[in-house]
Amino acid sequence: MKIANLRWWVITLIALATIINYIDRQSLNVLWPEIAADLYPNKSDDERKEIYAFISVVFVFSYAFGQAIFGKIFDWIGTRLGFALSIAIWSIATVMHAMAKGVLSFSIFRAILGVAEAGNWPGATKGNAEWFPTKERALAQGIFNSGAAIGGIISIPLIAFLSVYFSWKMIFIIVGLTGLLWLIPWLVLVKSPPKDHPWITEAEREYILTGQKNQDRNSDGNFDDGYNPTTTAMLSHKHSWGVIIASAAIDPIWWLFVFWIPIYLSEVYGMDVKTIGIYGWVPYVGAMFGAWFGGLLAQNRLKVGWSVNATRKMIITLGCFIMLPGLLAMANPGSPVVAVLLMALILFGFQTAIGNVQTLPSDLFGGKTVGTLAGLAGMAAKLGAVALTSLVPWLTSGGNYTPAFIIGAALAMIAMLSVWVLCPTIEPLKPKA
Repeated sequence: MKIANLRWWVITLIALATIINYIDRQSLNVLWPEIAADLYPNKSDDERKEIYAFISVVFVFSYAFGQAIFGKIFDWIGTRLGFALSIAIWSIATVMHAMAKGVLSFSIFRAILGVAEAGNWPGATKGNAEWFPTKERALAQGIFNSGAAIGGIISIPLIAFLSVYFSWKMIFIIVGLTGLLWLIPWLVLVKSPPKDHPWITEAEREYILTGQKNQDRNSDGNFDDGYNPTTTAMLSHKHSWGVIIASAAIDPIWWLFVFWIPIYLSEVYGMDVKTIGIYGWVPYVGAMFGAWFGGLLAQNRLKVGWSVNATRKMIITLGCFIMLPGLLAMANPGSPVVAVLLMALILFGFQTAIGNVQTLPSDLFGGKTVGTLAGLAGMAAKLGAVALTSLVPWLTSGGNYTPAFIIGAALAMIAMLSVWVLCPTIEPLKPKA
């Protein structure tokens, strides 16, 4: 049996895993007002926000180290088994949230969830490097990243709807079991990388392998493993640090909104869970279109003859400059409609840029190193998110979120500059002489 366009089926399954990933992680964010009222009826709003921030920091801190751990795991056991391991653990961890009684138990379950969910990103980057030629990688990464946006769009109204009929504990069980169902099509369809997959057509196999320019180390026109240095040698290249620093700067902007959109709407505009469900999904629509836009624009520029270097830098710069005015305008958005529309603009710019940032490991190194660099960059990104998330309760005391948004604007500029300064030319790297 042969399946036409198998690579697009693979990236669709990865995008679906990302949707499930975001529904799982967003459940706590959306349900927190209800959970806090149930578990902490005598606490003030600021005290509840501090508890929520602490639990969120535990999640992101675990997520940070999970990225580095799973980056290595994916390079060791491959994309197929790596994804299966990651989603199985995070789905079980989500179900365990139903047993949480307080800060300690929530922190333990969020830590397990964070480590396991982290595998989704280095896994997707590695899967992209395996299954797509260089010119299609930004589009494939955009499709995958749109799964995060679609997950945000779906999760907030979905969880708000489920809260009408189910307790917060039952909702965690329902969304956790969904991830285990995903394992069935994944294990059936993704049997091996394209080089050895029995269901891929010869034409598609040839198209993928001959288009992976970073995996023709001796420039003889034949596919090979590319440049796969040790971790120490990889980190001796300043390009690697450009990827790591760009990730550490830009990613906290995303997490600022992922964690705090429901809390922001509740605190600033007095919304309950059901009203948050009406407004809270709007920013993720911008994120979804940004993911598609960044990927399609990259594919178009490469198709008309732009270099990978010019394409990546132009689109990352464009995304950062789109975010900048939106973040500054959030200092005084006025109505909730304007606020969520500004958030949509910011997340559009973020996703325009991030898909191209995330393809950089596969632009620079061979397939056996991509997961490691993607994992280290992801760890740095989440440590940056930990730092900003830890500061948010202090920065936003009394409901003033302006300082947090100004920091976000500064981070966007740092991300852009790190790519320009530390990655002078984005191209397949070679061993140092």
